Amino acid sequence: MRTFLAHVELANPITTAAGCAASGRELAQFFDLHRLGALTTRSITMAPRAGRPTPRMAETPSGMLNAVGLQGPGIDAFLERELPWLAQRGIKTIVSIGGGTVAEYSELARRLADAPGVTALEVNLSCPNIEDRGRVFAREGSAAAEVIASVRSIMRYDVPVVAKLAPDVADIVSVARACVDAGADALSMINNPLGMAIDTEALRPSLAAVTGGLSGPAILPLAVRCVWQVHAALPGVPLIGIGGVMSGRDAFQLVLAGACVVGVGTALFHDPYACLRIERELEDLLRARGFQRLADAVGLAHRPPGSAPRHLLVDSEESTP
Repeated sequence: MRTFLAHVELANPITTAAGCAASGRELAQFFDLHRLGALTTRSITMAPRAGRPTPRMAETPSGMLNAVGLQGPGIDAFLERELPWLAQRGIKTIVSIGGGTVAEYSELARRLADAPGVTALEVNLSCPNIEDRGRVFAREGSAAAEVIASVRSIMRYDVPVVAKLAPDVADIVSVARACVDAGADALSMINNPLGMAIDTEALRPSLAAVTGGLSGPAILPLAVRCVWQVHAALPGVPLIGIGGVMSGRDAFQLVLAGACVVGVGTALFHDPYACLRIERELEDLLRARGFQRLADAVGLAHRPPGSAPRHLLVDSEESTP
């Protein structure tokens, strides 16, 4: 089950999705966090944020809407209390960051560049660019690339920079390519697509913010499609597949589409052991299908029907005189 996120080795491919496990203390009440491939923190911002007004979560068929608004203590408190707690325990940690300007992302990267315990840096590009009429960075390749180039120029070379992409774009491949060209070492997809629900009793939107991010099983096909398209275009780029993963079979779909790491999010809200269960189910599926390594399944669905898994191809080549 070993995998690699750029040059960083992970014991298994399962991580938490940003915003779904805070900074780990809650999950640590249930199991040893070392059993995760990595823990992804909530998106850290420069200043503390109270988040959006309530109600900010609503159930939908096969999922949920949320408009939490990057609630968090800010970078100072994160560096003082949360990151040291993870670093002291040796937990592999993907730190997610979010900002409203390129300068904010740059400053967050600068503050984290020498901080111990940062395994990788995930750049949440689904934040509104307050310097460009609130346009989301992830929706334009040039805006996303500017953020990634700035962060990559500041972050230590041994810490992979991961661009987190949104599906609400005309061409996710072009945005992905722009991020990679700007220096992204890996890509994470998908962030939540925007959705909306209306309370038919109150006759008002269900969320105070009107719209919110849609998550849960409903978005798995969207995540699989995005991972498939980007892996087909950029097969050498490590991908974190996120969106609607509730079981090992769901994770297996993303792996076959091209993901080498899989994020678990909404499932954690009703099952704090979801990551462990999904990792176990995925391992059982791989073993049942004769895979010797997780890596042999990554992107396998792109190969022609009837072609052998990678390890079988290698074995047959080695046995050829």
